[in-house]
Amino acid sequence: MPQELPGLYYDAEKNRYFPIKPRIPGSSSHASQFQKNPLSNSIQVEATKLCPQTKAPTSRLLHLRELNGGAFTFDRGRHSFQEEFHKLQASKPVIWRYRGTDNISDSALEQTQIDTQTLEGQMETDVLLAGSIDGSLSFLNVGKFGQHFEYGLTHIPDLVGPSTKVEAESNETPQYMWRPLGASLRMSSRISCIKLFEKCSTFTNNDDSKVRRALITTLGSETSGGYVYILNLLEPVDFSSTVDQRLHAVASFNYTIWTADFNSHTSRAVIGTNIGASLVNVERGTSVWVCRTKSDVLAQQFDQTGNLVLCGLRNGAIVTVDVRENQDGLSARLMRHRVPYFSSGRSNQKQWFELKGHIYPSHTIYMPSSISSLVSLQSYDQYFLASSMDGSMKLYDHRLTKRGAVQSYGGHVNSHTRIQLGVDQSERFVVSGGGDCYLRLWSIKSGKLLFEDKFSDSAPTTVCWQRAERCGGREDEKQRYKEHLFGQNHNFGAWLGSRGGLFYMHWS
Repeated sequence: MPQELPGLYYDAEKNRYFPIKPRIPGSSSHASQFQKNPLSNSIQVEATKLCPQTKAPTSRLLHLRELNGGAFTFDRGRHSFQEEFHKLQASKPVIWRYRGTDNISDSALEQTQIDTQTLEGQMETDVLLAGSIDGSLSFLNVGKFGQHFEYGLTHIPDLVGPSTKVEAESNETPQYMWRPLGASLRMSSRISCIKLFEKCSTFTNNDDSKVRRALITTLGSETSGGYVYILNLLEPVDFSSTVDQRLHAVASFNYTIWTADFNSHTSRAVIGTNIGASLVNVERGTSVWVCRTKSDVLAQQFDQTGNLVLCGLRNGAIVTVDVRENQDGLSARLMRHRVPYFSSGRSNQKQWFELKGHIYPSHTIYMPSSISSLVSLQSYDQYFLASSMDGSMKLYDHRLTKRGAVQSYGGHVNSHTRIQLGVDQSERFVVSGGGDCYLRLWSIKSGKLLFEDKFSDSAPTTVCWQRAERCGGREDEKQRYKEHLFGQNHNFGAWLGSRGGLFYMHWS
């Protein structure tokens, strides 16, 4: 790096120093600032070119940080080098596909850690719970765990991106995946949802911080409705025997179950069906309707308090349901509402639709097509992401629903498929597959598309991030959780499921 000399500035293109001339009388202050510190100005120009494209090498970004400090200003705003560095990394992920994983994770996917029983004793292992359209539920063990069993399937990762050899060689190959013979179940119909019971504190290492159960729902078939199951993970799992004895049905419905969510503070699950939403007490196995509508509930999300549930409907509406009153007989006293459609951009001639429940009509949000996915942010509990089947994808604030979306995300493609949104543990990025079989990744804050690539002939419909366990408890815990996530330089990884196989995306 050229040495700074008093009264001179260095021109890199001409490879020489030039004297700093005094300001010409009557010239603008901008020109004065340029002459006053041309080196700083050149940094500003480089930074301006860097951030919109996120394609400069890491060395250039680090060089600019050394010259200009921890932040820089461009386009009427001040930007953090740390955040831009994370965006730069996210724009260049590496993706692997696991052999022999077709049609096992195209309907639901979650990752957790469980205790397993082996010949060498009890050990903790990373496990993927994968659900498929054909009704299979699989335990997929990640790492060296498979060496403790004689029978099972080994899935080897093959690199499918990036296209450049240099970037590929600079990334470490992920661990193998193992599927024991006793670690698969066949359910009565398609698995529509898998949710983990996350009642924990990120900063404690006791046994209570581990995931103990999982909520699993099935869609239903022509002969029977959907079921709600609880998968018990409390005791160490022995994969040398079948795991079906750990699965218990807690409720059944004569309706299609599209989606579900679970609140760990109240031990209640909310189920989205083709006639509305039902609240299920998983301890007692009882259920009560909290919302009745003729439009299918395709996506759901509890807020952090567990008092409100977002329900995304087939007609494009997102309604907020109050579930605090859950005593017996509630469904018989549900309030009737006629909710007006948002007129702009809709071809539907009906001006309103009817539903029953304890809802807030003024908080109703409308998207142009059927709701595909809903995700609440944990560090900013008033915000949630929503996507619809026309390719719209937006960020909303519960407090400002009348003003519309806080942020929009361009480039998403969808026409008729329920495709999940996945948010990383630091809540900087959101990832989703598309109906055009592309995978895309955006910055949540800026809305900018950072990455898109096609590495499969089928759409990635499920996603789960490797993430720290989330807590929605006391305010001090949430604040410490937020500081922990945003203060760390995490190794980011996400699992992606499609009919064409199971994929792993990673950057560091």
